Amino acid sequence: MKSNNRMSYEKIGKKKLSEIGGQEIINLYDGGKLGVVADVDLLIDDETGYIEALLIPDTKSLFSIFSNKNYIEVPWESVKKIGQDTLIVELNEKINRK
Repeated sequence: MKSNNRMSYEKIGKKKLSEIGGQEIINLYDGGKLGVVADVDLLIDDETGYIEALLIPDTKSLFSIFSNKNYIEVPWESVKKIGQDTLIVELNEKINRK
């Protein structure tokens, strides 16, 4: 009997990156919009393969016009909810701008 490895991610409570690609990232602490998932880079641990942080381009920084190295680092533990239209994070300290 051949095994069928296909499954619906919705049925097991998981989402694919392509399903959240256009979602806005909102900070629960102040309700501010930080960016869009489509523009985010992921910081991944080489040894474990786990996501350590989201790297969101800092478009509000004065220097972002001249460089693409300015970003807001959001630790993965700060991601509180991935909803239908938004990704909610909680940064209750000053935004860590890199």
